[in-house]
Amino acid sequence: MKKLLSLAFLLLVGVTFCLAQDTTKQTAVKEAKFNELKHHFGDITQGKPVTTKFTFDNVGKKPLIIETAVASCGCTTPTYPKQPVLPGKTGTIAVTFNAEANGVFTKMVTVKFAGYDRPVLLVIDGTVK
Repeated sequence: MKKLLSLAFLLLVGVTFCLAQDTTKQTAVKEAKFNELKHHFGDITQGKPVTTKFTFDNVGKKPLIIETAVASCGCTTPTYPKQPVLPGKTGTIAVTFNAEANGVFTKMVTVKFAGYDRPVLLVIDGTVK
């Protein structure tokens, strides 16, 4: 009897877990093919801004529009195209980091494309000397 009750309980928990899952469609931006998602600056000098460019190709059939590109802190500034990136064309997101303190750093830029639920996360890192 204990085994039957245990089995019934586990079944109930499993069904409850499945029903609680978010069924919202989470779409990734497969049409934006990035050359890299992480850039390592290596050693940089404090107070001297450094910039890298993340490029992506629109491999889809519709224009890609970047709604927002938000940095994880004020020391990081993303610049992105305000116009749609047409199919077959390339877009560039420039990320500038201005080091205010010495040490190892990791910063992120969250890029939201119109019509897609999941943002693209760009990462920069390095060491400020």
